[in-house]
Amino acid sequence: MKEWRDDPTRTLAPKLVASCPRCQENPSVPEPRADYAYLLGLYLGDGCISPAGDPTKAVWALRIMCANSWPGLIDECERAIRSIRPDNKVRRIPCTGCTEVKSVSRHWPCLFPQHGPGMKHTRKIELSLWQQEIVDEHAEELVRGLLHSDGCRVANRIRRPLKGGERWYEYSRYLFTNLSDDIRNIYTGALDRLGIAWKQNKPREISVARKDAVARLDEFVGPKY
Repeated sequence: MKEWRDDPTRTLAPKLVASCPRCQENPSVPEPRADYAYLLGLYLGDGCISPAGDPTKAVWALRIMCANSWPGLIDECERAIRSIRPDNKVRRIPCTGCTEVKSVSRHWPCLFPQHGPGMKHTRKIELSLWQQEIVDEHAEELVRGLLHSDGCRVANRIRRPLKGGERWYEYSRYLFTNLSDDIRNIYTGALDRLGIAWKQNKPREISVARKDAVARLDEFVGPKY
């Protein structure tokens, strides 16, 4: 490093350069792909990219808000970020009721081209072709990330009046809620690819309630922890 400081024309050793797969002469996709698909789900749900300090320096912070109720998900979020950008630091910033998992890099907009001004539900959100290839290959991880950010697994309790009195029964279901039509469509598209039945039970909510569909999600999502 001292040699480079004394002679700025000297090329830095590759290990000192934080590489970006999208900025290479021949762009490639982030690796590991499964971790990227999971992190994409977290970003689309509860993440944002904003300037880190002076906007003219084009350094960006990926921020993902994680509820303190689920410490295991905070760990998974940090692990996914470190996996995709191992040369960048990851910080946990305590907030009221939640933790901001933050990492600073020049390359977050390259890795998440959905970044743009304003809130995600106020603008068009669509996947790039290279992202769609990853999502098609790792649909489970995308769904897992989306449900870990904007979803939940709940027990639905139903009352049925009978001649001999009322009868109650419970069944489990997954709910995913997001204001963006585009993000909900990305979610349901992944469910379709996995053969998981779903319904839009509210304008902004997607429900998975069929017993076999819930069992399928339980295989790779399960309750938050």
